[in-house]
Amino acid sequence: MSGSDDDGAVLKRSLAVAGHRTSISLEPLFWSELKRIAAARGLSLSACVAQIDAARGRANLSSAVRVFVLKEALSRRV
Repeated sequence: MSGSDDDGAVLKRSLAVAGHRTSISLEPLFWSELKRIAAARGLSLSACVAQIDAARGRANLSSAVRVFVLKEALSRRV
């Protein structure tokens, strides 16, 4: 973790997901980790978010991304 004062600031980004543009608002730490996860899986950021979107049910997409990133981080804990 960087410990920067800006870690809690929310960044809004637009992505193409399932054939349409959507915006997702996440903190920089979540964006960084999501990009790392996508790269590790050989996916583009949009493709990774599309997989999360397809599995999220009724959850808000930004919340679903945060939960996904948290679950991935917890699965790597020893």
